[in-house]
Amino acid sequence: MRRQVAVIVTPGSSAATHAAKAVTTTIPIVYYSGVDPVKSGLIASLNRPGGNVTGIYLLAVDFVAKRLGILHELVPAATTIAVLVNPASALAAELITKEAQVAARSLGLEIKVFPTRNSRDIDAAFIDIAHQRIGAVLVAADVLFTSRRVQLATLATRFAIPAIFPIRECAEVGGLMSYGENIADVWRRVGVYVGRVLKGEKNLPVEQTAKFEFVINLQTARALDLAIPPRLLAIADEVIE
Repeated sequence: MRRQVAVIVTPGSSAATHAAKAVTTTIPIVYYSGVDPVKSGLIASLNRPGGNVTGIYLLAVDFVAKRLGILHELVPAATTIAVLVNPASALAAELITKEAQVAARSLGLEIKVFPTRNSRDIDAAFIDIAHQRIGAVLVAADVLFTSRRVQLATLATRFAIPAIFPIRECAEVGGLMSYGENIADVWRRVGVYVGRVLKGEKNLPVEQTAKFEFVINLQTARALDLAIPPRLLAIADEVIE
């Protein structure tokens, strides 16, 4: 703020967006996050946000049920699913946990939540998941897990635990499956918004993501000795051979 920048961009972090909003009401802030911006107090409404914050709202929480359903279809014998959340993103972790609990009940499943703040927690979580013989893992959408995607994919393969991730970049580095937003598309849209802000547009509505993809890594499936059901292969947007 002291440098009087023209715009502040806070990608993938609701905490960073709140921090920016706390120190300036004049510098425009463009963000993307999976936390509901209205419920979290960032904006007044999606169509008329007011103030100096706008950007892209990812439907990360809304896709928890879809990811659980995919895992259930892949490993129907797994009655318990582990869910990794980052407690540092408190609101997102709470919303994802609630959504997972509701979805799990509808599928006749149980979930166990593993709060993980860093690499050590991730290592410990997978050791615990393997020890408890939990059948599959759902990794929540969070910048921590995106940055640790290689570690997560490696651990899931090492312990032979089917896992589903929120973005394709996780499947590209060896994760079994991903279902969620196309992050490259989100970044482009953030860039468009920054351009519009720099041209002087104000009170831009917050957009919601509209491009989603389901990716399966067959190499990882073979390493896990998993047969992917034909229906999942048929609906996948991409199958990594």
